[in-house]
Amino acid sequence: MTAPAKRPTLIGDRTMTLKAVPFFTQLNDRELDVIRTLAVEKAYPRTAVVLTEGEMGDSLYMIQTGKVKVFIGDEDGREIILKILGPGDFFGEMSMIDKQPRSASVTTLEASTFHILSHSAFERAVEQAPRIANMVMRVLASRVREADRKIGTLALMDVYGRVASTLLELAVYNNGKLMVGEKLSQQDLANMVGASREMVNRILKDLSDRGFITVESKSITIINRELPPSL
Repeated sequence: MTAPAKRPTLIGDRTMTLKAVPFFTQLNDRELDVIRTLAVEKAYPRTAVVLTEGEMGDSLYMIQTGKVKVFIGDEDGREIILKILGPGDFFGEMSMIDKQPRSASVTTLEASTFHILSHSAFERAVEQAPRIANMVMRVLASRVREADRKIGTLALMDVYGRVASTLLELAVYNNGKLMVGEKLSQQDLANMVGASREMVNRILKDLSDRGFITVESKSITIINRELPPSL
């Protein structure tokens, strides 16, 4: 029996995908081609474990297609979701640079493909295109600032405010509607804001009753962006 043909990946397509990654938006085509030739492409099915908190690692993952959740576990084995990431996003950058254990776990929410750049490949890329190092430093600094801002903002909010803020952060426009996609469950949302699923369910019901959102079986639509910070 003849093995099924693998889907070809066009150089132009990969270059355009890499250009969507914040690290590389300001690189020219030659510099992007350096990254393209050194990065490895890998596919994972839905619910696959990509990275495990505490394991050693040295690679950066850039999402080409699909969606993942980044999370840490507490002492009781519960998940605290740090981020939901999609195409153009990236993770694993700290271990790529310092080769230290992973600070969080990552699993796929749907079938996903990644461009993977190892520490040694990154060093070779910088040798061939030194400007890449500057781009990486700028993006890392931006991420630290964003994390500090988010921590400061959420620390001042109660659970109601954290749910409202997280919904707005996750929402994207789809056919003219501002929606939180079907891949996020109420338990995932609870894990993101540090609350019980029951509490999140009550808050979503209140927001729906007050006309700010509509909740369907697989998605949430935001009708009014001015979500209230509390009851």
